[in-house]
Amino acid sequence: MNKKALAILMRARMRPNHLTNFALSPISNELNQILSNSHGNRSGENGEHHAMEHGKETLNHQRSFEVVRESMHSVISMNKTEVGDSVLNEFLEGYCSLSFENRRKLLLTLAKEYDLNRAQVRELIKQYLGLQPPGSEAQSGGVADEGFLSTFYRIERNLRHSLKPVYETLFERLNTHPEGLKFLTIIRADILSILTEGNIASLRALDSYLKEKLTTWLSPAALELHQITWDDPASLLEKIVFYEAVHPISNLIDLKRRLGVGRRCFGYFHSAIPREPLIFIEVALLKNIAETIQEVLWDNPPIAESEATCALFYSISSTQPGLAGINLGKFLIKRVITLVKIDMPHISVFATLSPIPGFMQWLLSKLASQSKLAKAEDISRSPADRSGLTFYENILEPEEERALIDSSGDLASGKSGMEIMLNLLTPPTHEWTNSDKLLSALKPPLMRLCARYLLQEKKRGKALDSVANFHLQNGAMVQRINWMADQSEKGLNQSAGIMVNYVYRPENIEEYAQLYFSKGHIHSSYDVKRYIQPVLENESKDSLL
Repeated sequence: MNKKALAILMRARMRPNHLTNFALSPISNELNQILSNSHGNRSGENGEHHAMEHGKETLNHQRSFEVVRESMHSVISMNKTEVGDSVLNEFLEGYCSLSFENRRKLLLTLAKEYDLNRAQVRELIKQYLGLQPPGSEAQSGGVADEGFLSTFYRIERNLRHSLKPVYETLFERLNTHPEGLKFLTIIRADILSILTEGNIASLRALDSYLKEKLTTWLSPAALELHQITWDDPASLLEKIVFYEAVHPISNLIDLKRRLGVGRRCFGYFHSAIPREPLIFIEVALLKNIAETIQEVLWDNPPIAESEATCALFYSISSTQPGLAGINLGKFLIKRVITLVKIDMPHISVFATLSPIPGFMQWLLSKLASQSKLAKAEDISRSPADRSGLTFYENILEPEEERALIDSSGDLASGKSGMEIMLNLLTPPTHEWTNSDKLLSALKPPLMRLCARYLLQEKKRGKALDSVANFHLQNGAMVQRINWMADQSEKGLNQSAGIMVNYVYRPENIEEYAQLYFSKGHIHSSYDVKRYIQPVLENESKDSLL
């Protein structure tokens, strides 16, 4: 094993294996790393020793809340020419030293006490409304007086300024610090963590404002696209192993394969956060759109790249929890499509093999609520008679229900097909996957209900599934759903092993994205629509009545 492989392996083993709660947890370690970076100009053994002692001192000693609050106030209130790296470093160090509860207290203080001056805004609005608009009858001859217009311009300028919260100054000044952008993403990760505890209006406004700032500072023009290869530094490859969120990288052979022949990995980088991708995407070059993740990751050796006709995006991972809700993936996918088309003109199909993370949660909840409702309203009725019950919906077709009752055997019991299906799918052991009879009985309803979930189940007019919403708003269409495409424990827990292919047609991306945004319209192939075609036909007939 060479030195690079050993370095990646050792560092990866030292990191936690799961990132489930990473996005919503206090991030002291990253803050400490920033502090060590900010003191990087100290050289020699004495400097390194001093930095280490300083780091230990920071970890072991929590500064008082008031000291850090005063440091934050200094950053905001000082003259622009007086604010240097030393002042900003003091605040960064102070924030790092606080407990999470004190960080929470500080951010709430920032949100409430450094908001905009609403009394000033109201007064300016009153002044503005008291003026007669230019060109009104009150002005002699209808000729706009320059002095009169200057009053409008002055109040409008003051109003624009007063509508900016005071904490904008903190964000702007932190962004000038060498480590400031990274620090701001960490602050936002803490804000998001606090908001999970309760919807605090002032903090929600602070988050919205910071999100807008980060979106501007991380515009596509400010980002650099880089193809990540095995020749990149071990420190970068380690981050790919650590941050891979869709299909965990199992070992170095797996990593090398994903960066080798027939595969590509691209990341978006920002100069203020060097050596760490903000987001990265993994691509497989194939003859056809893959139906299972097994064939992408391990089953088949890669084909000659010259024979490939499809670029399959099979994993996209963000590395910064504080950038949640900022759609860098949209720009990354478009850039990669453009780059692949230039480098490999023989690639004509751009598709994904995507997980469906919310399907089982939705399905099990639906099965549980409908089974409970049937029992509560009239337990004595037969399944056929229950269709008349208020709010009751038997989500299984009659032939699907019969097949489940006939196939369940000793694995699951129940008075209806829905109860049996719920009892089969709920246990974490997934014993149903070991029975050919049950697989045959479950496939029709699961595929049909998955199509319904992707195409019809919505929240605020958009796809309920988060991954579906991501690709649809980027201009993709639902091409195909695939049975037993991911048989890992994660895949079975999320979606009963079903995965979906989204296809990006470069000539239709903007049109599809616009229709989805404006009308919630989801483009899909006939192969997917046919699962729910009777329902769609009935809806169409009802709309004509």
